[in-house]
Amino acid sequence: MSLKPLDSHFYKLPTLELARMLLGKLLVKETVEGIASGWIVETEAYKGPSDRAAHSFNNRRTKRTEVMFGPPGYAYVYQMHTHSLVNVVSGQAGQPEAILIRAVQPHIGIELMYNRRGHLKKETELTSGPGKLTKALGIDKNDYGRPLFEQPLFIAEGFEPEVISAGPRIGIDNSGEAKEYPWRYWVTDNPFVSR
Repeated sequence: MSLKPLDSHFYKLPTLELARMLLGKLLVKETVEGIASGWIVETEAYKGPSDRAAHSFNNRRTKRTEVMFGPPGYAYVYQMHTHSLVNVVSGQAGQPEAILIRAVQPHIGIELMYNRRGHLKKETELTSGPGKLTKALGIDKNDYGRPLFEQPLFIAEGFEPEVISAGPRIGIDNSGEAKEYPWRYWVTDNPFVSR
């Protein structure tokens, strides 16, 4: 299997469909320290202007959300507390939607991931959350706006999950009825899915 970025056309799917299609794909980050990658095992979709949990709810356009208003297939990276979180911009240009990558299963560069994460005991703790995986893979706010169909931060072909589960998104309690939307998707029974 080659580490070749998926074509930009891959991202032109409706957001909820793309959130499912990303499962099993390989998220890759190339840095001077080396390559680190992981299979995407959990995603969360945010459907823009009508979704109270989305940063672009009500078409809120700020310096931070600007990339979401462009074409799909770009990285929307933002800071939450001390962590960077990586999202795939989805929807069409002018329709600001995105998909948070919540968890990956380590593939290439596991030693590098341990170094970045401070030598944890269990491999399952390396990338089982959106802040953990960016630290492990070396994704930070400098990756904001990068095309995910070109190096050094990209998504490549992967495996086809046998079973996919869906349920409410996590950590959005103040978003009214939006907190109940079943727009979180994960590879069923995968040990790297966030808690």
